[in-house]
Amino acid sequence: QVQLVESGGGLVQAGGSLRLSCVASGSIFSIRSMGWYRQAPGKQRELVANITSSGFTNYADSVKGRFTISRDNAKKTVYLQMNSLKPEDTAVYYCNVRSVSPTVPLWGQGTQVTVSS
Repeated sequence: QVQLVESGGGLVQAGGSLRLSCVASGSIFSIRSMGWYRQAPGKQRELVANITSSGFTNYADSVKGRFTISRDNAKKTVYLQMNSLKPEDTAVYYCNVRSVSPTVPLWGQGTQVTVSS
């Protein structure tokens, strides 16, 4: 059974920091990319950042310079360091994994991030 478990969300004041973690477990073969998406109320889910197995990263323009994605391949873990948080970063953050097997994208259950002004 494949599972993605996220942690690290919470409530923080504007300008503060949070670090999200996502651990993949189960029968996952050859992870290609790991990433984070977010969904705010009434909005579509959007890519925040992702990172390939070779370390290539991609960020949404809205988080460039504030968020940093990293991964530990041996631990099948991806991190999202979020600094200088803004109220508009408030959303449910979802971990995403794409692998050779399973072929379908994998999603975590989501972790709430709330930034107060």
